[in-house]
Amino acid sequence: MAAPVLNDTPVHAQREREFDFTDQDFQQIRGLIYEHAGISLNTSKVDMVYSRIARRLRATGLTSFEDYLAFLNENEGEWQHFINSLTTNLTSFFRESHHFPVLAELAVKAMNQGRRPIRFWSSACSTGEEPYSMAMTLIDALGSWTPPVRILATDLDTNVVRHAAQGIYPVERVRKLPEQDLKRFFQRGRGAQEGMVRVRPEVRALVSFNSLNLLSEDWPIKGPFDAIFCRNVLIYFDKPTQSKLLARFHPLLRADGLLFVGHSESLTHVADRFRLQGKTVYAPVART
Repeated sequence: MAAPVLNDTPVHAQREREFDFTDQDFQQIRGLIYEHAGISLNTSKVDMVYSRIARRLRATGLTSFEDYLAFLNENEGEWQHFINSLTTNLTSFFRESHHFPVLAELAVKAMNQGRRPIRFWSSACSTGEEPYSMAMTLIDALGSWTPPVRILATDLDTNVVRHAAQGIYPVERVRKLPEQDLKRFFQRGRGAQEGMVRVRPEVRALVSFNSLNLLSEDWPIKGPFDAIFCRNVLIYFDKPTQSKLLARFHPLLRADGLLFVGHSESLTHVADRFRLQGKTVYAPVART
């Protein structure tokens, strides 16, 4: 993998901090997260990197970033903590809501064609709101609590995958949903679970969760999928990494499948593989 392009802008002046944090420390961390997760960090992320990795210093009992980076290279088990620390997991139920009617239409079409099962992949599922939103949409679209659909949900961060599989959220996370959807798709906690909700078992049954690094050489995944959601992920990768990832998505989609991306993402640089089908929705270009 190509080395990250470094911004020559000087790192923020050293502030009064619990641990010394040098430009060299930042650049080394920057290179490692690019190498292992494809995430490109610019110098505006210095404070974020310090804050998140400082937590690992405290957790490991180390007193310098230099010692931590040496520890990281000597302890394979620390790598996942390192990656989890620098992964951003911003999501919500029915985020970018314009995608879900398109998903519903796609599922109805597949159902009418007799396709069984109808398969979907949420490739950066974070804490689970996206795949559960997909499941709720498909239950409504296909008129059944047990529709013939399978949703694979994966994420780089092992912590959020474990959380997602439980389907438990603070009630604040679902306040914007219509009251009828809250009653239908969630169970309210009682007693010690007061203030929490849990996704109903019928919804959770449609989703299987696994951890996956999208930059891994081998994916334990087989297509074809009717749709792949990869929303607000590409923005963290440089263009070569994006192109490599999209090239791997292409053969996993059905010829009439769809790829959903985030509101600030465009696939114009891979026009030979994907054509715009709707608002941040792309169809695969026919294979030759």
